[in-house]
Amino acid sequence: MKTERYWEILQVALEAVFANRSRSILTALGIIFGVAAVIAMMAIGNGARQEILEQIKMVGVNNIIVSAKVEKARSSDDDSEDEGKTESKKFSPGLTLLDAHGIKSIIPTVERISPEVSYETSIIKDGIRQQAKLKGVTIDFFQVFSMSLESGTMFNKEQLEDGSPVCIIGPGVKTRFFALEDPIGKQIKCGNIWLKVVGVLEKRLTGNPKTENIGVSDYDDHIYAPIQTVLLRFKDRSLINAGSVAGGSNTVIFSGNSMMSFSNESSEDESTNYHQLDRIVVQVDDSENLSSTTKILTQMLKRRHLGVEDFEITVPELLLKQEQRTKDIFNIVLGAIAGISLLVGGIGIMNIMLASVMERIREIGVRRSIGATQNDIIFQFLAEATLISISGGLIGILLGLIMAKVIMETTEILTIVSLSSIIISFGVAATVGIVFGYLPARKAADQDPVESLRHD
Repeated sequence: MKTERYWEILQVALEAVFANRSRSILTALGIIFGVAAVIAMMAIGNGARQEILEQIKMVGVNNIIVSAKVEKARSSDDDSEDEGKTESKKFSPGLTLLDAHGIKSIIPTVERISPEVSYETSIIKDGIRQQAKLKGVTIDFFQVFSMSLESGTMFNKEQLEDGSPVCIIGPGVKTRFFALEDPIGKQIKCGNIWLKVVGVLEKRLTGNPKTENIGVSDYDDHIYAPIQTVLLRFKDRSLINAGSVAGGSNTVIFSGNSMMSFSNESSEDESTNYHQLDRIVVQVDDSENLSSTTKILTQMLKRRHLGVEDFEITVPELLLKQEQRTKDIFNIVLGAIAGISLLVGGIGIMNIMLASVMERIREIGVRRSIGATQNDIIFQFLAEATLISISGGLIGILLGLIMAKVIMETTEILTIVSLSSIIISFGVAATVGIVFGYLPARKAADQDPVESLRHD
C-alpha cells in the first residue's frame, strides 16, 4: 500500500516536470554542462597519462643517456678576438666505445649499455634516392628500447664483431623502398656502402617532435647496422690520418688484411665533432639506483675525458615524471573547474525549486487538504529535483562523449573516456539533485495548509 502511494507521488512529480518543460530544461543545464565537463576533462587527463606511458616505453625503463657535446665551428671574428691568447684547449678523446666498455665493466648497477652513432645519409634502391638516418647499434639497443622484429633476425655475434655489411630497417624504410617485395635478403645502398637487410622492425612511433628532447626519435625511418660496421665501413670521426689532417676528402682504415675507405661528407663536421659516438644509453638495474649511478657515471667520464666536460648526462625518466606531475596538476585544475560547474548546477536546481515552491503554494495547500502528509510533499519535490538531476546527468554523459570525440578529431590531443569518469559524474549529478533538492522540499512541506489555500 505504501509502495503504491509513493508511486502515485512519483507520477505527480513527473507530470509537474513535463508540465514545466522550459523551467526544467533551464534547471538541468547546469548539471548537463557540469557532467559533460567532468567527462571531457577526465578524458583529456587519461589521454595525457596514456601518452606519458607510451613515452616511457619509447625512452626505455631506468635509462641514463650520455650525449656528446659537439663544439660549434668558430668564425674568423672569434679567431681574431682570441688572437694572442696562449692558453690551449685541453685534449679529450671524446665519447668512444672504450667509454661504453668501461661503464659496463666498472659500474655494477648497469644492466645494459647501448653505444650509438648516427649519420644522415642518402639511401639508394632501384634508382630511388632518399635521405635517411643510418644508426650504428648493438643488440642491447633493441632490448633497452623494447623493440621487436616484424620479420627476419637480429644481428648475430659474428656480424657484430666482424662489422658485416648487414642492417635492420624500420617499417618506414620498408614502405618507401620495399613496398611490393619482401626486404629480407635484399641489398640497399647507404652512402657508399651496400648493406644486406636481415630484419624489419615492428611499427612503433610516428614522428612526434615532443619526444625529441627526451632522447626519442622516429625509429620507423632509420636503418640500423652493427656499430662496428658503421665505424669500419662508413665513417669513424675519432680517426685522424694524413688525409683528414690535410683536409682531404677520403679517410683510409686498415682492418686485418683488408683496406677500406670512406668519404668525409662534411669537413666542418670532421673539424668540430671528434666524438666517435653520438650517445651512450645506460640502463640501470633498478630505478632506485638512478641517482647514484648518474653521479658515478659523471665522475668516471670526467676522469676518462681528462677533465673536459664534452658530454651531457640526462635521465629521461625524471623528465617524464616532471611532465606527469605537470599534467596531474593540470588535471586537478580542470577537475576543480568541472566540479565547480556541478556545484553551480546544484545551486541552480535549489534556486529554481525554491522559486517553484513559492509559485505552487496553493497546489501544496490543496494536496495537504486532501490528505497528503509532510513526507508526501517532501518526497514529491525531492523526486522532481532528482528527476531533473538524473535526466541532466544522462544528457551530460552523452554530451561529454561527443565533446571528447570532437576534441580528439579536431586537435592532436588524445582523449580516452573511462567508465570511472562516467560513474563519478553521474553519481555526483544524482547526489547534487538529492542534496540541493531537499531544502526546497522541506520548505514546501512546512507550509501551513490553511495559509496555502488562501494564497493567490
